Amino acid sequence: MRVLGVDPGLTRCGIGVVSGTVGRPLELVAVGVVRTPAGQDHAHRLLAIETGIEEWVTAYRPEAIAVERVFAQHNLQSVTGTSQAAGIAMLVAARHAIPVVLHTPSEVKAAITGSGRADKAQVGAMVARILKLAEPPKPADAADAVALAICHIWRGAATNRYAEAVAKATTGRTNRIPSRGRA
Repeated sequence: MRVLGVDPGLTRCGIGVVSGTVGRPLELVAVGVVRTPAGQDHAHRLLAIETGIEEWVTAYRPEAIAVERVFAQHNLQSVTGTSQAAGIAMLVAARHAIPVVLHTPSEVKAAITGSGRADKAQVGAMVARILKLAEPPKPADAADAVALAICHIWRGAATNRYAEAVAKATTGRTNRIPSRGRA
């Protein structure tokens, strides 16, 4: 399974692609960050994030997209931009009919390190160890995106199969979103 992890952010949106399955070594396919300048108007920053994620989806053809579930922080302006970036990732996934799943930060930390309270340095170190990298991906947003992809491969596949089975049993069909011809 190939998963695109997205750590949403308005200034730095971490992106990482990991390939593999449960019980087998995982492979880092690509990692990076979509950056937008703080001085640019908000709408154009969101457009740049959409363009960047679209390029990654087109280039790496993930089978799923794992996005960090945004939680309320003290800074409302920060959480708003982060939520909008997460929405952009989900929009790109829907456009390509790619299943999207949201993982909480504590769920990702627990999957990667064994503790839902791990700090960024611990998550980065474990990402490097799991993927046999010389050092963690940088910046931390990129390492977090890779951690999201790993978490989804390890935990999300069973959850998605269960959700799809429930949707099929409830409605008689799967919950897939059709492509609008832009695949």
